[in-house]
Amino acid sequence: MRMQVRDAMSKSVLIVGPDHTLRQTAQLMSARRVGSAIIEDPDGEGVGIITERDILNALGAGLDPDVERSAGHITWEVVYAGPDWTLDEAAAAMVRGGFRHLVVLDGDDVLGIISVRDIIRVWTGKPVAAAA
Repeated sequence: MRMQVRDAMSKSVLIVGPDHTLRQTAQLMSARRVGSAIIEDPDGEGVGIITERDILNALGAGLDPDVERSAGHITWEVVYAGPDWTLDEAAAAMVRGGFRHLVVLDGDDVLGIISVRDIIRVWTGKPVAAAA
């Protein structure tokens, strides 16, 4: 039987608000040891994502992490995975889209996030060390 997204995804999802500063978001991501956070914006487009790369790009552009809000760095064009997708399907979607995280939805409910690291961990049968 092929492994499904539900078998590899992280169910512990960090959710932040659009008004969190980039520093606050980065601190929460660091404390939870995750590379992304879900942003639920009731006044926005629903569920978006901010990743460590989004924060890195903002800092590289000279933005002040204590002033800049996460809302300005949300990716709304998120590709969602279903819990029944195979890991091959999830990996193919990541390659096509050029990203490393997929939000896992069941209807409108966020079930988790699956990352490249999660897929590698399952495929190799070994834990993947966090990036330094």
